[in-house]
Amino acid sequence: MIDRFEQFVSYISAIHRDIQKIERDQMVKYGLKGAYAQYLVAMHRYPEGITAAELCDVCGKDKAAVSRALSEMESKGLIVKQSNHDHQYRARLLLTDTGMDAADYVCRKAVTAVQIAGQELDDETRTILYRSLRGIAGRIQKISEDGIPE
Repeated sequence: MIDRFEQFVSYISAIHRDIQKIERDQMVKYGLKGAYAQYLVAMHRYPEGITAAELCDVCGKDKAAVSRALSEMESKGLIVKQSNHDHQYRARLLLTDTGMDAADYVCRKAVTAVQIAGQELDDETRTILYRSLRGIAGRIQKISEDGIPE
């Protein structure tokens, strides 16, 4: 059982580390941190805009990390806030033309990376893999919240 744990953790850690490196390498072009790639991809899916709170949920990131990223992305002209005069955190965030170009670039690169990484998977195997990962992620989240049962 320990061997399975070590293999699982080793593979997941290696995948995560390599994804972070790929994101860093791609975001250098825009003078941004690699983690911002996720925000661009998420915002690309919401052309009508998305709030910071929604972006936190979609990306699974905390409010402080998202706020820092958005501030930097705004200062670089990648996003604009469409304020509703109520609360800045509820303002809709829209990609500018420059932001849309960056998001298009990141999305194209992500699609290519995923195609290359999963080239040996047929549709059925891919479906099983993602269903399995979704289940594992949900159970690990529950364990992280509730603790490991005795």
